Formats: sequence, C-alpha cells, structure tokens
Amino acid sequence: MKITRNHVEKVALLSRLEMPESELEAFTEQLNAILEYADSLNRVDTTGIQPTAHVLPLKNVMRADEVKPSLPRELALSNAPEQEDGYFKVPKIIEG
Repeated sequence: MKITRNHVEKVALLSRLEMPESELEAFTEQLNAILEYADSLNRVDTTGIQPTAHVLPLKNVMRADEVKPSLPRELALSNAPEQEDGYFKVPKIIEG
C-alpha cells in the first residue's frame, strides 16, 4: 500500500493536527519510506527461525526470602509527614 497525501491529511485531521503544506509532502515521503522498509523485512527468509517476543532470553532472577534486621519503626517513621498508631498515614484514594 502506498500512502498518499490524502491519507496524511485525513490522519492529521483525525488527530487534530495543523500541518503546513510543506510538511504534508515530507510526511507522505517519510511514511512511504517506513512502509518500504517494513516490506523489505517481510521479504526476509525466516524459514526455520523460531518466533520470539524478545531477542534475548529473559528469566526472573529470584532469591530466597530471608528474615533480616530492618530499620526500627521509630526511625522509619521519623520523617513521615503523618503517622498514626505506629504506621504511615496516607490520604484515602479508594472509596469503599
């Protein structure tokens, strides 16, 4: 599919973008160049290549949960703007 100036004008209108005449031509050429490049990728022979979602193998790196010493409650709350009954007090954001 070839993008025409009319396509660019319509997308600009739908996006509520004002575009000078000079930019309409430039965007038409740029979008067609992008589509040509994408089409060249479609012509690459990928026979025998497994589909992937990411180029690198990804895995979660987990560590065992261990009980360790932490900050004393008083020190953790020392800079809190508000606290109540030994806990941070924050504004309510969910009605219920």
